[in-house]
Amino acid sequence: MAGLDTKERILNAAEHFFARDGFHNTSLRMITGRAKVNLAAVNYHFGSKEALLKEVFERRLIPLNKIRRENLERVRDDARKKGCKPNVRDVMHAFIEPTFHFMASGPEAKDFIALIGRALSEPDDTVRNIFIHIMWSLFILLVEILADALPELPKNVLFWRLQFSMGAMAHTLHISQKSFPEHHAFMNIISETEIDSLIEMILKYITSGLEAS
Repeated sequence: MAGLDTKERILNAAEHFFARDGFHNTSLRMITGRAKVNLAAVNYHFGSKEALLKEVFERRLIPLNKIRRENLERVRDDARKKGCKPNVRDVMHAFIEPTFHFMASGPEAKDFIALIGRALSEPDDTVRNIFIHIMWSLFILLVEILADALPELPKNVLFWRLQFSMGAMAHTLHISQKSFPEHHAFMNIISETEIDSLIEMILKYITSGLEAS
């Protein structure tokens, strides 16, 4: 962490422990120890542990969501200009592709992907509610564009199919970041799959599910 400013060191340390141990099992003492700062620095920059968690999410999600929103709006606007429905695969590509390339962007992505996994799977609502609050407007945009792409699909069916799709995406992100012992049967398959190939496979899978008759 040499060369990083105090706030960045705190965010990095918090991201690491929130992802590894969970929000409630992480103490501020653990974070300050890893960041090599005192408790006053955490209080000065963030005010509370919940506010720190919110900034950990926002640091990654705000720029990522900006890219995803621009991509989705481009797909929607292009379809409107052509007078046709948005293409389902193009819609999901606009949402998925930036996420998977972020996953492959460097070692710092591993902790954040693990943190998202906790947000979606832990029984406690603290992490999930902050994550959903940041994601909500983008999710609504995604639903609206998919409804335009699949106007014959009942809204409740679209909602659940999209949940299935998000589950497949989350699991793929999670397993792609896991370390497996050398004897694991699928270790080579996972480690040798290139990111663009993985994106293509999950897009085919999700698109087929969303468009199923």
